[in-house]
Amino acid sequence: MSDGRDLSHLPPLRDVIATHDLAAKKAFGQHFLLDLNVTRRIVREAGDFTGVHIVEVGPGPGGLTRALVESPAASITAVERDPRFAAALADVVMASAGRLRLIEADALTVDPVDLVPAPRAVVSNLPYNVGTPLLIGWLKRIADYRSLTLMFQKEVADRIVAGTRTDAYGRLAVMAQWLAHCRNLYDLPARAFTPPPKVDSAVVHLTPRERPADDPDFATMEALVGAAFGQRRKMLRASLKSVMKEPEPLLLSVGIAPTARAEEIDVAGFVALAKAWKASRSAA
Repeated sequence: MSDGRDLSHLPPLRDVIATHDLAAKKAFGQHFLLDLNVTRRIVREAGDFTGVHIVEVGPGPGGLTRALVESPAASITAVERDPRFAAALADVVMASAGRLRLIEADALTVDPVDLVPAPRAVVSNLPYNVGTPLLIGWLKRIADYRSLTLMFQKEVADRIVAGTRTDAYGRLAVMAQWLAHCRNLYDLPARAFTPPPKVDSAVVHLTPRERPADDPDFATMEALVGAAFGQRRKMLRASLKSVMKEPEPLLLSVGIAPTARAEEIDVAGFVALAKAWKASRSAA
């Protein structure tokens, strides 16, 4: 009996698109990745998926989906908002020997933790228009994942892995790097997609960090970092007044100069400041 990993008999993806008249919809941020050598590389570099339950957002015609089905993953759950793709993916579902299921839903309204058991991972070529909010949502429960392997516009990917004192360093970098080990696996040129977007893309791999017992809660960090970078050209003693009355004593208590700007503070600095801020509110 087939283990559901041999998809060599399936038609080429371009034929699938033509047969089902699957023009990409700009409103959904759709850009199809059809080169199976590329999608297999994404899955290969994401790690060993033996026994792992994978969630994919926005499978489209199934380029990445096929590579996931070919992997040793225990199961693949594909979440697709566009109902046109159900018929296009039917052959892959049938060939997967029960390992692939397709859920028609808006990914912003479903939680992968509720969809599949642990160990779980997300692997996805994310729709451009919802990539960042999806990532923020998954970061809130990052400990529930083995890993997140996600394709973004390169500009967004750069903001996830950025270091201090760079233009790309901001709220997204601090929140992602606080909760996860983040690395850019590789870049993909626009020409790799159908239709080609106006920008290049990049694949980012995130794995959860161990968090100490006294780590700040997500809401505190999000509020602090949001205020700090909300007016990133201002000194912290000014930008943080939107969330606290007297920023200067707190900044000084953790060794941060009140005249510093957000882009100069590393993740550890923001964590220390968040702890001090939370403690000050508890003592008030």
